[in-house]
Amino acid sequence: MDFGHEVRIWVSAVIYAFTGMALLLIGYWLFDALHPHELRRKIFEEDNIAVAVVVGLFMLGVAVVIHGAFSS
Repeated sequence: MDFGHEVRIWVSAVIYAFTGMALLLIGYWLFDALHPHELRRKIFEEDNIAVAVVVGLFMLGVAVVIHGAFSS
């Protein structure tokens, strides 16, 4: 068996995963910076579930876009 091929596939999958997570985090930071309220305080200190849902759906949308960019 040629384990070099499997290692290359595994390494590329890990690189894609970390790149996707980094882009998702950057997208969240941009969304937080452009939003007029401090999202972290609204979600964790004030327990605002509506803001948490909006942020979660935004991150899901960014993840779908990132997946589409990596898949093509």
